Amino acid sequence: MSEPLSRRRLLHEATGAAVAGLTSAGPAVAALRPGRIKIANAAGSLNQTMAALMKQQRFMESFKLDPEMMQVSDGSKILGGVVSGTVDASTMSGFGQVFPAVERGAPLKILAGGALVPALAMYTGKPYIKSLKDLEGRIVGVGSVGALVHQLSVALLRKKGVDVSKIRFVNVGSSADVFRAVSAGTVDAGPASASLIADAARYKARLIPGGNMSVELAEYTYQGAWTSDRKIATQRDLIVRTLAAYAKLYRFVHRPDAKHAFIAARRSVFPNAPQSDHEAEWAYVQAYKPFAVNLVLSSERLRYMQALNVSFKVQKSILPFERVADMTLARDALRLLG
Repeated sequence: MSEPLSRRRLLHEATGAAVAGLTSAGPAVAALRPGRIKIANAAGSLNQTMAALMKQQRFMESFKLDPEMMQVSDGSKILGGVVSGTVDASTMSGFGQVFPAVERGAPLKILAGGALVPALAMYTGKPYIKSLKDLEGRIVGVGSVGALVHQLSVALLRKKGVDVSKIRFVNVGSSADVFRAVSAGTVDAGPASASLIADAARYKARLIPGGNMSVELAEYTYQGAWTSDRKIATQRDLIVRTLAAYAKLYRFVHRPDAKHAFIAARRSVFPNAPQSDHEAEWAYVQAYKPFAVNLVLSSERLRYMQALNVSFKVQKSILPFERVADMTLARDALRLLG
């Protein structure tokens, strides 16, 4: 397994030297033909806010795209949609399951980064759970076993010396569903948005010490963009434009002056949420600057992800970078930005 990446280096990757501000695509965009693309992404609260912000700011339309965007709570369903071709691409979802799928022969490629650090933390509402070790013998709510939220939970618990064979993992749904289950006490613990840490007590929950994955698993690439080889061959131009729109979104949301737009977008998704929730998620984005503004993922990052899969025995061996990734579309997208 590759050596853990330092937090300083992770933040450097996330920020990059070439992101001083949004750039104009100029004549290159003017020459583009309108196109439609179907995207399926994970359904966490931050992802839903980012989707609303993308729509609100019309970043996709700025590249002459007509997007159909779906938020899906089950990562295995996203994989099925991409493999079957009913979905053109996923741009903000976990891709740990892509590697074993490729190993089994699925023609898939990882194209770019999304969120570079996990935006989750492990919560409990049970007074008898004082540490992650106390989860042994308990029920932990996750998404589908083997998908992103489950894999992150296992990676965190293993790192902290917890015997995961003694934990019963149950599929609750999205991270938002998990938090509701923790709050209701139907599970002993579970991972949900890290932005809830400061205000978790309002929902009868609290962070388990050592459970902030944005800190404890900073080397784990939380989300990325990926698609099939067939879509790359037949819709490369549309996918490149889509990646450019996401780069534009990521650069925008890392700017302090994007606060009003971000909170307006989040309020449109969660109209009944208190203002403190909106402020907390904004504070999280500004504190961690989590998004891949330069899109391109390194071979080291993908090797780390594969090494975890091998340790989980869901993948037999680490595959060559060229077999699992194609970063040329991300580089083309950056050139389109200017």
